Amino acid sequence: MDRRLVTGFEVSGSMLAIVYALLIASNTGNEVLGFVLLLISAALFAGWAVIDRRWAFLTLQFFYAASAVIGLIRWA
Repeated sequence: MDRRLVTGFEVSGSMLAIVYALLIASNTGNEVLGFVLLLISAALFAGWAVIDRRWAFLTLQFFYAASAVIGLIRWA
């Protein structure tokens, strides 16, 4: 397992999730961008979960990805 790859997924996914949350909470009309960031964040976290064999965390990422798709459909 490559720790640098795991760290990259973890840090990038976390940063995107933070920006997503701020965009949605700010109510500034950036919802579509926010949900795109959530989808990318969920993909990065899913990659981390697979590499580290964190199956419950991977399941959670499917929920976040589904939420992002619903948000994109709703706001696009």
